[in-house]
Amino acid sequence: MQDNLSANNKRIAKNTLLLYFRMLLTMLVTLYTSRVVLRELGVDDYGIYNVVGGVVAMFNVISGALSSAISRFITFELGKGNLDKLKKVFSSAITIQIFIALVIFILAESVGLWFINNKLVIPVERLDAAHWVFQFSIMTFAVNLISLPYNATIIAHERMSAFAYISIVEVISKLGIAFCLGFAPFDRLIFYALLLMIVAVMIRMIYAYYCRKHFDECAGYRFILDRSLLKEMFGFAGWNFIGTSSAVLRDQGGNILLNMFYGPEVNAARGLAMQVSHAVQGFVTNFMTALNPQITKSYASGQYDYMMTLIFQGARLSYYILLLLSLPIIFNTSYLLSIWLETVPAHTVIFVQLVLVFAMSESLATPLVTAMLATGKIRNYQLLVGGLQLMNLPVSYFLLRAGYPPQIIFIVAICISVACEMARLYMLRKMIKLPVKDFFIKVYFNVMAVTLVASVLPYLFVTNRETSFVNFIASCMVCVISTMTSIYLIGCNKDDRKLVHSFLSNIVQKLKRR
Repeated sequence: MQDNLSANNKRIAKNTLLLYFRMLLTMLVTLYTSRVVLRELGVDDYGIYNVVGGVVAMFNVISGALSSAISRFITFELGKGNLDKLKKVFSSAITIQIFIALVIFILAESVGLWFINNKLVIPVERLDAAHWVFQFSIMTFAVNLISLPYNATIIAHERMSAFAYISIVEVISKLGIAFCLGFAPFDRLIFYALLLMIVAVMIRMIYAYYCRKHFDECAGYRFILDRSLLKEMFGFAGWNFIGTSSAVLRDQGGNILLNMFYGPEVNAARGLAMQVSHAVQGFVTNFMTALNPQITKSYASGQYDYMMTLIFQGARLSYYILLLLSLPIIFNTSYLLSIWLETVPAHTVIFVQLVLVFAMSESLATPLVTAMLATGKIRNYQLLVGGLQLMNLPVSYFLLRAGYPPQIIFIVAICISVACEMARLYMLRKMIKLPVKDFFIKVYFNVMAVTLVASVLPYLFVTNRETSFVNFIASCMVCVISTMTSIYLIGCNKDDRKLVHSFLSNIVQKLKRR
């Protein structure tokens, strides 16, 4: 048993290392790509692309619940070791996604177009370009939707090297697109959306080829309508719809509200803030991508003590990764944006700072959500937590209408995020017998203590100092040293340190081999 747990920890560390290699490269390339795209398109066109793409992303309300169901069922059956059932799940998932893609296409071409023409704030002279962006975004969305079961299979099998290498191809392709904008044969915004669609199709074909070559369940797609399986999957997805739709409405609905009240420039600021957030959150996403299959498999195999260990470790360590990366950005936001961008849209600084605080709050929830999904019994959970999350959109709307500044949508999201976390603990205490008192002591109080201690030195250092490159580098070093010291001495227990040591030893061994 102990050998098995040790092997699992090593697998998590190895997969996390591969994903971090992927993330470091993709983050640097993506951030530089955003700079080039903003320069070539201009603030208004960049904002238009973000808000129009956001309208398409709103249809995740329909697809998101089924996507989570597909990931859960594939991972669960793999944990059970039932290949025949796994093949049925995969083929059923493809069938479902094709059907959902057709439904979304019809809705987008009717409701979506009406919304763009009648509700969004888009300059009249750019409306035709916005329509083309919308069409290409729909196609990109449909391609990604149909290929989701392939991605879920790669994660379930913990073949993270595939993500690492394919993602490198994807980000380099997008960087190439950014440089091509300067030579666009027609409207740059339309040209940009077209090329992104072509890259999306290419990447999804690579994922499909990899899965068919390496995994038996993906070798041949069969049109399957297994009523009992579809009933089980749709039953799971039906209740999960509340949670996924609330997250989509919070993010993309908030983006649309910003457009309606403040126009495309604020959408550009939000888009840039989300780029920073995704870059930083990617490190946590990679860690949890490596950890999530183990949580689901441990539940499926009845290893509940090990599952609890992973939940506690996942919550703490994902938060600490974000804290380590976010603190230097929060204390140096203005200077970093001036280096990154040639033109910094209004509100971008405060947006970046608030979205990172929100990301840290949400990082504590990820392992809890994974454990909840693993049980398959999600109705009451989604009614409570999803219902709370649905309050983001109406509360933000009324506050914006009352004259509050645009950053209010992020402040509302942070407050509701904390309320949702309390609700999660209440529900999971019954669902998986989560020890709530231990979670408060070993996770919440732990991360709050680390955050407070880690922030003291950087705050004292930054206060009343002039902005300069030397002070920026010194500030980042103070943030990193202060955070790492606080995490290791206050935040990590014995098991956490073992996981960290295992992760670092993998790095050292790989360097020695080279």
